[in-house]
Amino acid sequence: MITLKNFRIVALAEATSFLLLLVASVLKRTTDTDLVPILGPIHGALFVGYIALAILLRPEQGWDTKTFLLILVGAVVPFGGYVVDRWLTSSSRSPAAS
Repeated sequence: MITLKNFRIVALAEATSFLLLLVASVLKRTTDTDLVPILGPIHGALFVGYIALAILLRPEQGWDTKTFLLILVGAVVPFGGYVVDRWLTSSSRSPAAS
């Protein structure tokens, strides 16, 4: 069963992997360290999972098109997953969000 909690976990993991991948990209260009081949596929899998879970949860959560698109943008903006998680757990959301 897909739950909002599962989505929140994936959102946080995806956001963290994105930031780690950005750091790894900088390190690749400034040092001899190349973690991109390791972190790239991990981030890619989490990104696909984020998108898939968002699509599957949309009807259950009743997200309108604007909300859904903003949630999808959260996957491609640094810190976006953290913002989405914070929004999903905010007091203005329904009790089902937690």
